[in-house]
Amino acid sequence: MTLILASRPNVYSLSPLDRIGTRREDHAWIEEQLRNPESLFVPVWRNRNLVTGMDAGAPEAVYISGETAAKLRMSDGPWAFLGLLEDKAVFAIDISAAEDPVPLLPDSLGAFVDLRSVGWGVPKPEASVLAHARGLMHWRARHRFCGVCGSVCAIKSSGHMMQCIACEAQHFPRTDPAVIMLVHNGDRALLGHSTRFPRATMYSTLAGFVEPGETLEEAVRREVLEEVGVTCGDVHYHSSQPWPFPGNIMLGFYAEGLTEEITIDPEELKDARWFTRDQMVHCDQHGFQLPRADSIARRLIEDWLAHG
Repeated sequence: MTLILASRPNVYSLSPLDRIGTRREDHAWIEEQLRNPESLFVPVWRNRNLVTGMDAGAPEAVYISGETAAKLRMSDGPWAFLGLLEDKAVFAIDISAAEDPVPLLPDSLGAFVDLRSVGWGVPKPEASVLAHARGLMHWRARHRFCGVCGSVCAIKSSGHMMQCIACEAQHFPRTDPAVIMLVHNGDRALLGHSTRFPRATMYSTLAGFVEPGETLEEAVRREVLEEVGVTCGDVHYHSSQPWPFPGNIMLGFYAEGLTEEITIDPEELKDARWFTRDQMVHCDQHGFQLPRADSIARRLIEDWLAHG
């Protein structure tokens, strides 16, 4: 099987931040940066990020100043230190307690949107910062209590760890690995349609979570066999993509299909088919759509097409 390399970085990669984890325990420095008017803040409202330029088709992330953040920040709202951007401290703040955040913002600053609706056509470093903030705030909001004994957890490590005040168990942000794979056989590739897809005519690569005690290659072969009944041979890595919706890392692969007959798992897929390169290049003419441009699924498909 020909090794296909990633043609460019994936969306939500290329973070410009120096995460500088050693500063997370420097409480005096963190407090100083929280008060520093030069610090930057990334607000998250109910899993949505502040973005401007959507109407013009040129989305840009919005970082707010310390002065504006002071108006937004709720006394009991989660926050976390993300890192340094050109020597400026960057913090995520969750303002979900506000019923409507718009009146709190300066005019025309932007709107809170689901990142998946932005449609980043190319990878932008700022998109990774917004994704970073969204994923971390989602974890913080849902891990206020200890999973061991149920007691309240205290914030530690500048928002990157929660520690139970009773049993002292430590809880860290969770990222679940998921494999996503384009199965191909000669000049054809296998795509499936799930009832969970936002578009009724969209076909995409197969994907699934890695199970305990399983290698990534084993996960690829198992998921393909379970979902469509196709046996896979060689499995090659392509690239990865942070996917904080809410907390996944997508690990992209190409898999060689050794069999052709498709047997669909109806709980996972509504349909699955082998598509030729020509059909995929002219998908609109053939009545289906490919996944969004910001997804690693689309990158897998486009890089495979480019090597035809």
